[in-house]
Amino acid sequence: MRFAGKRVWITGASSGIGEATARAFAAEGAHLILSSRRPAELERVRLSCDRPADHLVLPLDLTRSDTFPAVADQAQARGPIDILVNNGGVSQRALAVETAPEVERALMEVDYFGTVALTKVVLPGMIARRAGHLVVVSSVMGFVGTPGRSTYAAAKHALHGYFDSLRAEVWRHGILVTLVCPGYVRTAVSANALGPRGEQHGRTDATHQTGIAAEKCAAALLQGVARRRREVYVGGWEVAGIYLQRFCPALFAQVVRRMSFSVHAGPHS
Repeated sequence: MRFAGKRVWITGASSGIGEATARAFAAEGAHLILSSRRPAELERVRLSCDRPADHLVLPLDLTRSDTFPAVADQAQARGPIDILVNNGGVSQRALAVETAPEVERALMEVDYFGTVALTKVVLPGMIARRAGHLVVVSSVMGFVGTPGRSTYAAAKHALHGYFDSLRAEVWRHGILVTLVCPGYVRTAVSANALGPRGEQHGRTDATHQTGIAAEKCAAALLQGVARRRREVYVGGWEVAGIYLQRFCPALFAQVVRRMSFSVHAGPHS
């Protein structure tokens, strides 16, 4: 097993990609720390994993960075963190002109600042041991921008800038950084997305209903970690947008302008 005995901390572990990733790591022999804001769901996930007694449920609110040092102490009480999977986050379904500033700040707090703050709590221990792997679940939106996702895309772009820079700083300490960029995945991400006033979108977009299974995304994540990849792209046709934006940005801009979209059933995760 590729991750036997490794201690893996996963945020956003109570559903979707996080839940699938937890099961995948457990099947590969890892010891898990499972975090999100929903303790009951985390307990359900723990019990569904191989060797449930080896795993720890540790509730965490990514908007409460002041609590991270104490939570990290609990996470590391059984041993050091070998792999941190920053998966927790929330999406958006709102036009930029209609989105309240407090909603934009809330999105950035969860999707960017919380991830950075938790990483900085775990990082000193990894530097001291000269070993560790930081994994960030980003999105195709970390490379492109589409209507109705302005702040979400901004947060994902910010993650790429931060962790690319961090990678350049910590490689001397034996620490790896992997950015995982899914496209459409069959999860509740669109139903839980925030609208212009912070309300939940409340429905699963058609693109996510037909997206890849969370288990396929988790398998790609584990493969990327095992192979020490810098970036992992996984999804369907929408992943081509990364390459189109990179190599033919003018053409990509034309494609985006022609998209029929609605904040109630938008075109991207």
